[in-house]
Amino acid sequence: MEYAIRFKDVSKSYPLYHSITGGIKRFIFNLPGSIRALKNARFEALKDISFDVSRGECLGIIGKNGAGKSTILGLIARVLKPEKGEIYVKGRVSPLLELGAGFHHELTGRENIILKGVLMGLTKKDVMKKMDEIVGFSELKEFIDQPIRVYSSGMLARLGFSVIAHLDPDILLIDEILAVGDLEFQKKCIAKMEEFKKNGITIVFVSHSMAYVERICERAMWIEDHRNKMIGTAQIVVASYRGVG
Repeated sequence: MEYAIRFKDVSKSYPLYHSITGGIKRFIFNLPGSIRALKNARFEALKDISFDVSRGECLGIIGKNGAGKSTILGLIARVLKPEKGEIYVKGRVSPLLELGAGFHHELTGRENIILKGVLMGLTKKDVMKKMDEIVGFSELKEFIDQPIRVYSSGMLARLGFSVIAHLDPDILLIDEILAVGDLEFQKKCIAKMEEFKKNGITIVFVSHSMAYVERICERAMWIEDHRNKMIGTAQIVVASYRGVG
């Protein structure tokens, strides 16, 4: 079996920045200890997470807000680094982790398509070959030459998904983006993701929509308290999650 993604005992934490309690005078007179306490104060986003994603598989990641789902996507996309553990990713990653990520709000939609494609490692010529297809899928032809600062959140979602969906990804990361925008476009995105599955594209899909997870994903991983609580077939994991939700 060929793996596209492997996590082995991965942990990720972030520093916590507290206001100085007890007064500035106390902080200064206990300076070494105060600085040490500030350095050691950390929030653990993930604790010893291990899982594999096979090439061409669609894995859903579910759990409550703040459980660590988006951190996993950030680690796969290499925009975050773990404090501990090993991460293996094979293939070009196309992430859609947040609205407007990788876009410049003073540039037009068309200019941002080129920018996003180049940031993903493609040439401008490659992107231009796909331009009409991207604009058509986004349904933003009337606005594509306007700066994206005038776009609504739904329009940004359309543009972002359209770009990554048409630039030949090996691994596609989707973070709750389908919660934004109208129902018809959501259906269109789901159909595109099902097309990706048929073409052997690896997908990691974070969503609060259990119906979408069951429909698209072969397997699902339930993250709770920053740990891997359960991983298995999407139907079984979703049923267990609903049972406690």
